[in-house]
Amino acid sequence: MATPTKLRSIYRAFLRELPSRPLSEKSRSPLQARIRSTIASESRTPIEQAEQFLQYVKAQRMYATLLERYNPGMGMDEEERVRLTARRVGMDLPEEFLSGGSGESSGSGSKAE
Repeated sequence: MATPTKLRSIYRAFLRELPSRPLSEKSRSPLQARIRSTIASESRTPIEQAEQFLQYVKAQRMYATLLERYNPGMGMDEEERVRLTARRVGMDLPEEFLSGGSGESSGSGSKAE
C-alpha cells in the first residue's frame, strides 16, 4: 500500500509536468482534476502504475522538447525554410523579378545587338 507522502510526491511530480495554471479550484484542467481524483480515491491505484505513467509523461515532454530543438523549421512555410537553408551555407536567395518582367527583356536585347 502506498503511503500518503509517496502519493503526494507523485501528484506533485505530475503537476510539474503539466502546463502551469493558477492555483484556484475553478482553473484546474480536466486532466489535473482526473489525476487528483484518481490518486485521492479509495480504489488504491497501484503506485507502480502511477510511477510508470509519470515516466511516460516525462518522456513525452522531453520528446517534444527535442523535436522542437533539432527540427527548428517544422513550423515554417516552404519559402522561409529554403531561404534559411541557403543562408546556413552562406548564400542568399536572388531577388525575384516583378510580374512585369521589364528588367529581363531589356538586358538580353542590348547584348544581342
